[in-house]
Amino acid sequence: MKVLVADDDANILAGIADFLEWRGIDADCAGTGSQVLELCRQNRYDVLILDVMMPRLDGLSACERLREEGCTTPILFLTALDTLEDKIRGFQAGADDYLVKPFAMAELVCRVEALSQRISRQKLRKLTFGPLELDVEQGTATRDGVPLALTPLTFRILRHLVARAPRTVSREELEHQLWGSEPPSSDALRSHLYQLRMQLDKPFPHPMLETKRGVGFRLVAPATGVHDETEA
Repeated sequence: MKVLVADDDANILAGIADFLEWRGIDADCAGTGSQVLELCRQNRYDVLILDVMMPRLDGLSACERLREEGCTTPILFLTALDTLEDKIRGFQAGADDYLVKPFAMAELVCRVEALSQRISRQKLRKLTFGPLELDVEQGTATRDGVPLALTPLTFRILRHLVARAPRTVSREELEHQLWGSEPPSSDALRSHLYQLRMQLDKPFPHPMLETKRGVGFRLVAPATGVHDETEA
């Protein structure tokens, strides 16, 4: 399991990260809400642990921004604010759980593991990223509730991109996912990506499938997506 811990108190941050690592949980650290956004755009986490009161961009605002960008990772707030109104604001911002300081480290770990396991059970059937929802068992996908007419191969491409989003997936990785160690001609992947774009992006105002020339492909949230017209 990999989590992101954010707190502007360096001692608290180090203590939480050390305890999580001791319990076998890989932990990245951030001291501001802006760092949270940057790290979440670069990495995929199982759970986010955010302090509410942070400089420059507080935890509530960071949570709201992440949800707007399509991040569905479970978010656990840590805060000394313990009134009912404070908790309601946290859940309205998009949080999944709320733990009041001071707290026992063992309870924090239990809550983190529970959030991760709940999402893992959901992911056995459903994959989501922003407005995209994939039913892995049925092999179907929707964007903003609109069904996408995908072939089995284009569904597999989209499934892998969603599972890795927002990270970039190389051409070689996609080819290996589709055809193992014996990919067909060099134009095959390009053709399937074109078909995917026609279903995923063309009917909608904001594209999601982005080509990074010489690097690979990735999905971006519609609000920030920039359609790259370069060949696949």
